[in-house]
Amino acid sequence: MRLLIVGTLKGQLTTATKIAMENGATVTHAETSDQAMNVVRGGKGADLLLVDVGLDIRDLVMRLEAEHIHVPIVACGISNDARAAVAAIHAGAKEYIPLPPDPELIAAVLAAVANDARDLIWRDEAMGRVIKLAQQIAGSDASVMITGESGTGKEVLARYVHSRSARAKRPFISINCAAIPEHLLESELFGHEKGAFTGAVARRIGKFEEATGGTLLLDEISEMDVRLQSKLLRAIQERVIDRVGGTRPVPVDIRIVATSNRNLSEAVRAGTFREDLLFRLNVVNLKIPPLRDRPADILELAQHFAKKYAEANGLPVRPLSAEARRVLTANRWQGNVRELENTIHRSVLMAQGDEIGPDAIITPDGDRLDLAKTAPAVAHATLAAEQVTRALVGRTVADVERDLILETLKHCLGNRTHAANILGISIRTLRNKLNEYADGGIPITPAGNGGSDYQRIATAG
Repeated sequence: MRLLIVGTLKGQLTTATKIAMENGATVTHAETSDQAMNVVRGGKGADLLLVDVGLDIRDLVMRLEAEHIHVPIVACGISNDARAAVAAIHAGAKEYIPLPPDPELIAAVLAAVANDARDLIWRDEAMGRVIKLAQQIAGSDASVMITGESGTGKEVLARYVHSRSARAKRPFISINCAAIPEHLLESELFGHEKGAFTGAVARRIGKFEEATGGTLLLDEISEMDVRLQSKLLRAIQERVIDRVGGTRPVPVDIRIVATSNRNLSEAVRAGTFREDLLFRLNVVNLKIPPLRDRPADILELAQHFAKKYAEANGLPVRPLSAEARRVLTANRWQGNVRELENTIHRSVLMAQGDEIGPDAIITPDGDRLDLAKTAPAVAHATLAAEQVTRALVGRTVADVERDLILETLKHCLGNRTHAANILGISIRTLRNKLNEYADGGIPITPAGNGGSDYQRIATAG
């Protein structure tokens, strides 16, 4: 956990520093917003900014956003002024902490942001085999490829490998290759020099340099452009990088972990992924099975999430009834652990009585999970499918493809990654199609997140 404290409240912030360090944080100080920007650009990085409320927090937020630096801000001040707290939140801070700091409050904020206390829990033997292999290779510096469907917990397993490596006390840096536009991803990975392109107002250290000594996670690497894959391959082979606009190579010392929910061998055959890069990355493959193939984990996870969300919402911890357990184990969980987590969160909020019963195990639409796919619903779907088939006659392939893409995007609430996964195409192909439709004046569903990324995988009790 890297904490950057910004401000001049010397005595109070010194106390906050001591508390943070006692909780395992690495602390850096900056007196002004300019100094803070130099720190986050300069390679030290930060997982959290603790900022004096007397500074212009809105300006700092805007400056970070302008340079595509994503880091949460917590405001702090020596007065418990409600108006100052509200103003800080409106300016973009995630939380407000009154000073002098309460040790438990500081510790709780650090834990919430770092989220490094996640337990790796499993019960099913299928998952146990993956964990055993992860334990065997964790101590090496070999590159690791983690594959599996969306929502199975690939990033959590990557963090587990890092935590058991010789680099555990060094940074774990993650970058989502599918979430960053192609023209910005190179700068995010390798950094840039001042003036390298429009908007490059200062030198920026990229994720490779930021992760030096530690582990770099390349999440959803299958979505990286082939041109950039060539530069990545050189960085991995030679352990040097070139900043955008730079004139000399920069040495780096990192371990690479990559994830993908797509079949990279098929991507190689399709020409969208370099075979030599796949060989470099795929020294060890940790393939996480979908939740439906590890049934013993379902109830273990469900009980874990039931306890977690009861405590988070100030509700009593209720056990799952026998019928509720039957409903959970019978479901296919197409969204894997992420879907299960959201379902249990809803059930905790909806449950009444001493147990979580089947009436509380509901879909986002409010239907009981075990009744959402009854025979009448199947019959209705069959009839609808026949009607759609008849409606295809006389239409061009381009028109049908456009409607399929737009309806799938609408179904996914604008989430481009989910839509691309359902359609079986890359996120870049989807974006190109959407740009083409937008240029033709066709309305496009606005981007949305469609649900948070799954942050845990199953744990052994």
